[in-house]
Amino acid sequence: MDLFIDRNYKKVLNDIDSYCNLFNRERESVKLIVVTKSQPSEKIEQVIAAGARYLGENYPEETREKKNELVNLPEDLEWHMIGHLQSRKSQLVINEFTMMQSLDSVKLAKRLDRQLKASNKKLPVLLQFNVGGEESKYGWNASDKKKWPSLISEMEEVISCTKLIIQGLMTMPPFTKNEAESRTYFKKLREIGEYLQSRFPEISINEYSMGTSHDFKMAIAEGATMIRIGTAIMGSREK
Repeated sequence: MDLFIDRNYKKVLNDIDSYCNLFNRERESVKLIVVTKSQPSEKIEQVIAAGARYLGENYPEETREKKNELVNLPEDLEWHMIGHLQSRKSQLVINEFTMMQSLDSVKLAKRLDRQLKASNKKLPVLLQFNVGGEESKYGWNASDKKKWPSLISEMEEVISCTKLIIQGLMTMPPFTKNEAESRTYFKKLREIGEYLQSRFPEISINEYSMGTSHDFKMAIAEGATMIRIGTAIMGSREK
């Protein structure tokens, strides 16, 4: 067994501990989602053995194949969908994932809700917001605070989907190595969470999935409850 994954995993855990102490966060309030997309089953077995219990994937078919290949999986292992989902693949998410972190449209919410009703299931979800306004990113555009009221009608439609359990928000902000700049994006996601919570007290916005290998320090500073770390733990991806 190659020990680099075990070493990398423990290093990231130590970094999370340090940042939680630095920003007066409870360590238990931050979950580490190990991004395993495009990684072979052998590496996934190693990171699970190292202690990982939350795995992030982008491609439902790939996830299904991996789950069929892996054996003796821990009962508390969770699979999180973190990438954009084509509506026609929604049933795969219902069948294969514990949570969907990337719910990004009313259309997808309604399709999932219909299929969940037919399957007599519920699905925890995070609502994805585009805090930087980049055209290349998915999610509701939340870059301009003045336009947040225009999001309310669509949020009402999503909340009406009774088989979706809305637990919080997710974002993938613009890439920057400037800590102060990255922090503004994470702060904006937290602020829109507070805004929506005040408008919709019937839901509980407790989870904030934000921060990756290069910026999770600032994400923790601004209240991240889930950080998504891939290559820093798993190494380079297969092509």
